[in-house]
Amino acid sequence: MNIFDVLTLVGGLSLFLFGMSIMGQALERRAGGKLRSLLGKFTTNRGAGLLTGLGVTAVIQSSSATTVMVVGFVNSGLMTLKQAINVIMGANVGTTVTAWILSLAGIDSGNLFVKLLKPTSFTPVLALIGISLYMFGKNDKKKDTGMILLGFATLMFGMDTMSGAVSGLRDVPGFQNLFLAFQNPVLGVLAGTVLTAVIQSSSASVGILQALAVTGQVSYGAAVPIIMGQNIGTCVTAMISSVGANKNAKRAAMVHLMFNVIGTTVWLVFFYFLKVIFSPAFLDQPASLFGIAVAHSVFNILCTILMLPLSGFLEMLVNKLVPDAKQPEVQSELDERLLAASPIALERCHEVAVDMARMAVSALKEGMSALKHYSPELAASVRDKEEKTDHYEDILGTYLVKLSTKQISEAGSAEVTKLLKLIGDFERISDHAANLVNTAEEMQEKKLLFTDSAAYELDVLFSAVGEIMDLSLTAFLADDLKSAYMVEPLEQVIDQLKEQMRTRHILRMQQGVCTIDAGFVWSDLLTDLERTSDHCSNIAGCVIDMAQNSMNLHESLRNFRNDSEDFQRKYEEYANKYTVTVRDSAGLSAETK
Repeated sequence: MNIFDVLTLVGGLSLFLFGMSIMGQALERRAGGKLRSLLGKFTTNRGAGLLTGLGVTAVIQSSSATTVMVVGFVNSGLMTLKQAINVIMGANVGTTVTAWILSLAGIDSGNLFVKLLKPTSFTPVLALIGISLYMFGKNDKKKDTGMILLGFATLMFGMDTMSGAVSGLRDVPGFQNLFLAFQNPVLGVLAGTVLTAVIQSSSASVGILQALAVTGQVSYGAAVPIIMGQNIGTCVTAMISSVGANKNAKRAAMVHLMFNVIGTTVWLVFFYFLKVIFSPAFLDQPASLFGIAVAHSVFNILCTILMLPLSGFLEMLVNKLVPDAKQPEVQSELDERLLAASPIALERCHEVAVDMARMAVSALKEGMSALKHYSPELAASVRDKEEKTDHYEDILGTYLVKLSTKQISEAGSAEVTKLLKLIGDFERISDHAANLVNTAEEMQEKKLLFTDSAAYELDVLFSAVGEIMDLSLTAFLADDLKSAYMVEPLEQVIDQLKEQMRTRHILRMQQGVCTIDAGFVWSDLLTDLERTSDHCSNIAGCVIDMAQNSMNLHESLRNFRNDSEDFQRKYEEYANKYTVTVRDSAGLSAETK
């Protein structure tokens, strides 16, 4: 083996790892939107969790990626440790799919139909289809499908290149002696562990082992311990990802490690005694690509059969290894580990934004209640919700910016932009809620009371603002265009209500029946409620823009107001519904007692 063979080997390995990476990422983007619901809905019992982990890993071709996602879910409180254990076990079985795909390269037959199954026969066709979809596809799904095919073609080309580069090693005595040394089970396990820990993918390290197997120097006696070690090495990724996570996330990563260490130890002892006592002849035979795939699957299935009934013991063990923290832990709403799976990270952002939106609307309604029936508890509740929405805006804004730098679909990018716009509006609504509480406290301090006529006017405005908040919240939560289109006519009515109520207040001041202090309170109150309706208009407009694939908010709303008969009809309905009339001759708004 000369320097050119070494360079070819390095190039083949690079293409192999690159192809596996881009294929996995494209598969994740293509199916990622469903992965979160799968992991959330189908992990309720042991069997469902096992099958879910198997299925997700078979799709994204990486047990490490699945385990990292699980650690992120546990850290965010989206999954319990008990659910995570079953998913992790299934992930170990699902990762064996890659070895079976790669084993197709070992097909050797003169039969035409059998030869068509060989990757070197159909990979060029897949590459042609893939590049066509990627370059000429009109949507993200077609482009991702093309990337999957291109990734697979690159992977198989790298595998074939590696196999060709190492084929000359079959005549090198040193290479043969190396794998004779790996027939020592402990050395074999160590070799597999180190190799997989370095490249952080058991699927890739099995592929490398399969490429080396074409030399005929890799016996089953050496391959089986290496495969066992690969399962331990793949735990490195999850262990690294758990750094800085809460105790349950650390426990999930530890489950992955303990599952593989215990399974490897038990079956390594069994393998050792089998080898010593019975000396099976097949252990000295050269391993084939197909044989390595079989050994990989059998070993992982045996580990799962062994550990599945012991999941309760595994949970107890990791609880002992990672004890409860002395100080209460703050749970992370958004886990950066999920950024590796951008569709799932985006869905989690949407869930947190929903919590933020509900909290902001609830705070504003409580703020309005505080003006009518003030209590310190109500004021504290509003301020607590306002602080939480501020926190949500901070973490969501930072997280969404990080997410926007990842490889996400066009639709995903638009959703990121939408959320970045909306969180600012919801945060400002909560600020206005806090302002209402400040106003209520000022009224308590100065002993200001609204007269019956002023309370009536305020009730009308409260009802209109309550409805516009409900409409904008529904529009956001359900992408409900019907609700979104009802917001703008109501916002115009609220603008008019504000001006009418301000004019009436001026008349009352001219009549000398309203104090200066009451006038300041009234003005602040009207401003907060009117600006709340403006933010509701922004929210609904953003939903409409997304539906129209446009982010020009002001143009969309202007066109709707100018060109829509529906707008005029709804405006007249709301104008009739929310109207104020003078209820007494003085029209008092507030008085000082």
